[in-house]
Amino acid sequence: DSPEIKEEVLRKDDRFLTLLKDVYVESRDPPVRVKDGGGVHLPSKQKEKRLTKLGHLEGLDVNKVPKGKISLVEALTLLNNHKLQPQIWTAEKIAAEYSLELKEVNSLLEFFIPFAVQEFPKETKKAITSHKPKKLT
Repeated sequence: DSPEIKEEVLRKDDRFLTLLKDVYVESRDPPVRVKDGGGVHLPSKQKEKRLTKLGHLEGLDVNKVPKGKISLVEALTLLNNHKLQPQIWTAEKIAAEYSLELKEVNSLLEFFIPFAVQEFPKETKKAITSHKPKKLT
């Protein structure tokens, strides 16, 4: 805050200016080395993929998924198959069919259950529709 310090900071020193003019910095990047592969590109590490098993639902989903994964339509299909025919579509068969780990298939079958649509008989529908609502007084 003192005026002497401010004046000293703002004052130009000719001696330092002449020394600064003599300083010259030159910077250069090292030359870039390009490895010649002979025009052959090595493939990058890609995950192995498999074709999906969708049948007539093919247009609804992706065509290829990485091994060890399943698409949404495949998941619903295998869950429904297991629900309808659990003796045929066992966890082992699903794991082999879809390239999955058995532990993951067991978890999938345990924790995910497809919805079931239930249709009521017509007699029940009549009973429900013929019910007269209470009148408020």
